[in-house]
Amino acid sequence: MLSILLVEDNKENQLLASWIIEDAGYALDIADSAEAGLQQMSLKHYDLVLMDISLPGMSGKDAVRLIRKNPKLKHIPVIAVTAHSAQTELNEINQCGFSAVQFKPLDENLLLQAIKQATAS
Repeated sequence: MLSILLVEDNKENQLLASWIIEDAGYALDIADSAEAGLQQMSLKHYDLVLMDISLPGMSGKDAVRLIRKNPKLKHIPVIAVTAHSAQTELNEINQCGFSAVQFKPLDENLLLQAIKQATAS
């Protein structure tokens, strides 16, 4: 069973994502901030991380940069979750080291497809 960490501060988005992910049979942990997510990643192995871009404190983009610099974590796929679809924002997301991007509100089929693609190797 895949173990997924969702880093998301919005309770409604947490609820929607947990419904989709747990209904698909994956194990899910939730962190309310990038700092809490990084802490959880240091304590437990995750097969995939879903990272909101706009978080209180450290941004999702800054968090993924730290993940990519960490030899123990850099191999973990991290999917960006964002409500922003401007091309400049997408370019920055790609440059940060995210494996893929999903747009809010989350679409069940697209999210599950992205999870399967990111964890296929």
